[in-house]
Amino acid sequence: MTAGSDTLYAMALTRISHFNYAAALALYRELGNARAIYDHRADIGDIVDGCSPRLSAALACWDEPLRRAEAEMEFMQKHGIRPLTLADDGYPRRLRECADAPIVLYYRGSADLNALRVVSMVGTRHGTVYGQDLIRRFMADLRDLCPQTLIVSGLAYGVDVCAHRNALDHGFDTVAVLAHGLDYIYPSSHRDTAVRMLDHGGLLTEFMSSTKADKVNFVRRNRIVAGMADATVVVESAAKGGSLITAGIARGYSRDVFAFPGAVGAAGSEGCNNLIRDNCAGLITSASDFVQAMGWEDAAALSRAKASGIERSLFPDLTGDELRIVDLLNTANDLQVNIITAKTNLPISRVTSLLFQLEMKGVVKPLAGGMYHLLGR
Repeated sequence: MTAGSDTLYAMALTRISHFNYAAALALYRELGNARAIYDHRADIGDIVDGCSPRLSAALACWDEPLRRAEAEMEFMQKHGIRPLTLADDGYPRRLRECADAPIVLYYRGSADLNALRVVSMVGTRHGTVYGQDLIRRFMADLRDLCPQTLIVSGLAYGVDVCAHRNALDHGFDTVAVLAHGLDYIYPSSHRDTAVRMLDHGGLLTEFMSSTKADKVNFVRRNRIVAGMADATVVVESAAKGGSLITAGIARGYSRDVFAFPGAVGAAGSEGCNNLIRDNCAGLITSASDFVQAMGWEDAAALSRAKASGIERSLFPDLTGDELRIVDLLNTANDLQVNIITAKTNLPISRVTSLLFQLEMKGVVKPLAGGMYHLLGR
């Protein structure tokens, strides 16, 4: 059995079990892969206790789901989409821990879904200038404190798209979790942002192509937003809304939840204020509050030290050639390897080796498109 074939069966399994997703996931976890479920389709009730008669009957019919999975495979190959099963190393490990994790995810992008730190930012679709300012300041300060952070949201109107755009503007990778297939973007007005994210983040969904953005899919999408992150930050929310559902799911996963407070009586902040009042979210007013609450101060201190220009004391073993690259990036950051080679007059093989050494020392970070960023700048 090849990994590719198991992916195909995992995709088909999601088509078979859409009415009883939790039971199918339990089967997958118990048997270890989808092909094993297929191989035991005739006697699955004898192999696994608790498999309902309805699911057993559904698991006897794989022909149509497998044809649909094969068609989806062709679509993915044409459009650079990567399927991620629970067994795949690229699957978000934080999400894998959740009891209702998707069996298969579909991913198009460049970001590491298992980044060192992952933060989900959610909120109302009717964001205000106050919320936009909070997001802008949060991203700017977090870049200085913890630059190696992946930002996750849902590409919706309001807080979501504002979080994605500010993440991009401040050099973060950012991933949108979608409530539909990857054959279109909803809302279509956010297409330009989605395209930018392909090189500095990505688009992620559990839904095959031709799946529309139905209301129920947004609720399912919220568990991925919550589950793949270390913490969820609610920026603005009315008394009821999808962001509060996401916050509740995150708490159910024993993940940290934070909220920015708003003015008493402000409709757009009522949900956040209630979360804080009911001890369902920690109160934060800045990225510094957030980093301290998460216990990420060591990373923040290192970044501040680098920003103060003391990389040489932190890394006394920097060579002369390494310092040439550091000085160049300090003057004009985020340069491609060929530009660094031209400006330092070093052979490209030497530059590549030096950049790897600097990355291992925590001085630079590789970005999409062969570019390198000097950390702390």
